[in-house]
Amino acid sequence: MDNVYCDGSESEITQCRFDGWGNNDCDFTETAGVICQENETEVDGERNMIRERESLIVRMPSSLDVRLVDGRVATEGRVELKTKTGKWTTICGDGWSLLEAMVVCKSLGMGYANDAMQTDYFGGTISPASYGGVKCIGNENSLSDCFYDKHQLGECRGHDIAAVSCTHRMADLVIDHLELTKTAFLEDKQMFYLQCAMEENCLASQAYVIQKESSSWHLETRRLLRFTARIFNAGNADFKPFIPKHLWEWHMCHMHYHSMEVFATFDIYDKKGNRVAEGHKASFCLEDNQCLPGVTPRYACANYGDQGISVNCTDIYKYTVDCQWVDISELDPGVYTLKVAVNPEFKVPEMTYENNAAVCQFYYTETLGVITNCTVQRP
Repeated sequence: MDNVYCDGSESEITQCRFDGWGNNDCDFTETAGVICQENETEVDGERNMIRERESLIVRMPSSLDVRLVDGRVATEGRVELKTKTGKWTTICGDGWSLLEAMVVCKSLGMGYANDAMQTDYFGGTISPASYGGVKCIGNENSLSDCFYDKHQLGECRGHDIAAVSCTHRMADLVIDHLELTKTAFLEDKQMFYLQCAMEENCLASQAYVIQKESSSWHLETRRLLRFTARIFNAGNADFKPFIPKHLWEWHMCHMHYHSMEVFATFDIYDKKGNRVAEGHKASFCLEDNQCLPGVTPRYACANYGDQGISVNCTDIYKYTVDCQWVDISELDPGVYTLKVAVNPEFKVPEMTYENNAAVCQFYYTETLGVITNCTVQRP
């Protein structure tokens, strides 16, 4: 199950909305889990345990040498660290991601992370000195600026070791925050006209409750905050979908292929930081809609064409497109924060993720919605 949407009232997980059995772009690092709490005693014990675990998250040693070992080329291999003891040690593969790999490639002067691997392909062993739970934001200059979990030192769930593949050619998506402010508007639309969007989970949870409980649900109206999203590739390599073409999913209602299950997310937060409305955009059409002078568009979605965004080209999701909105039907008038993020799950490697999200103020009255004061940040 992927992209599961629950409102909390369901009696079992299969009553929630999701993309359909087996329809996913997950890997084993994304397995979902829960911690359940039954009474106050257990809650207090759980809080103490969490505080204890948090105290074990510490900064990596200040003086670290890093190297890549046993790769097929110099820019790939397992990651090894040398500390004050003078011995080289591996990093446990558990939780190893592109964010950590970005820091390794940068610190070695090898450009950008093309892949972050959890594998025994490049050899190496887990020793009592192997670092575990290494976590970076992705913009650090060295692994010394990152953190690890002392509780996982030398403790791996498997035999996989952290490895990377680096490259000097990489895509870099930049969101046009000014386009959000220029194109935002409110639209009230009957659910009869939103049935295809509902199949792709593009409305708020209450819409599905209405559909289930009312025989005249199709006459009900939803309020949508619509806007255009312009995504420019400022890198030196094309941006391509996470999953290969033969695994793209055909959506009959909209008559298109999904090349990424979640290409963009649209979230609205209140003043306390609570998410009060959300939306998402599956990339049914990653293509070159507009390019700089002298650049020839190469990606087009029609007729099962290749999807992607060329260097110096822009993919434009116009406000007229289904799901290019946030369903705010249950939102009270007020001042909120809107966050629009592309490649939000960091599944496709980029030069940097610091320009992938626009965070804006959203002023909402009963008749007007205004997006303003946007800044560009990481998702």
